[in-house]
Amino acid sequence: MEIGVHFIDFLPGDTAELGPTLTSAAKTAEQAGATMFTLADHFLQMENTGRPAEDPFLEGYTSLGFLAGQTTTIDLTLMVTGVTYRYPGVLAKTVTTLDVLSRGRSMLGLGAAWYDREHAALGIPYPPVSQRFEMLEETLHICRQMWSDDNGPYAGKHYQLAETICEPQPIRRPPILIGGGGEKKTLRLVAQYADIWNSTVQEVDGLQHKIDVLNRHCDTVGRDPGDIRKTVGSFADPFEDVDGYLKTVERYAELGFTMINVGPLPGNPDPVGFIRRLGDELVPRLVEIG
Repeated sequence: MEIGVHFIDFLPGDTAELGPTLTSAAKTAEQAGATMFTLADHFLQMENTGRPAEDPFLEGYTSLGFLAGQTTTIDLTLMVTGVTYRYPGVLAKTVTTLDVLSRGRSMLGLGAAWYDREHAALGIPYPPVSQRFEMLEETLHICRQMWSDDNGPYAGKHYQLAETICEPQPIRRPPILIGGGGEKKTLRLVAQYADIWNSTVQEVDGLQHKIDVLNRHCDTVGRDPGDIRKTVGSFADPFEDVDGYLKTVERYAELGFTMINVGPLPGNPDPVGFIRRLGDELVPRLVEIG
């Protein structure tokens, strides 16, 4: 079982320390044996973490570009890019640039966006959810076209591109990660487009149900479910009961999940220490789980 580190807690205090702390977090994750380092795609701190919106939060792709020069092996992505925040052609170019500068370590995490407060705060249009899912699917089409030999136009309902030139091309075509568990729309998109699915459902029975739904969507589109890598975000503190936590991870593995995503919980005064502890106490036992 692999581990990914999700870092969202930019601690209040000396702003000059945000960059060094982020660097240390990513380097420590890499040294600890994590294979993926993710940030959230937001502009205000998320209130649903129990932190006020006014707390510090760094823009995601600038931060990942910074980390590309500080790390060597770990994959870098946003978990997940909000489809409303960037035009698709610009997004494809941004992820490509990250891939080139990281020498093939970028991924495209994509979702329909949800944080209405930051949309209103920064003047970003926030269409109804049905439209955001239409935009999400068109964005997937555009990114896939830009990472192909087809430089021609794209004409969709929401986006029109006269050309889809993307030079240089990525060193590695960025794997597409779609997060979420909506059974009618999200899991259909996972079945049709994703290389990786990240679930935020943590209960084993709930995960089994989502997998059953995903498998039905795969049948509909004629895709082998085994082609989609399954990852799960685990928000419990693993150190409260390490043995119990590992038993749960074993059950995830039985369902076909190959990575868990964990991270310093909001308010942790020592996020880098948390990541170092993951490497010391958890990663060696996780690698034994098939």
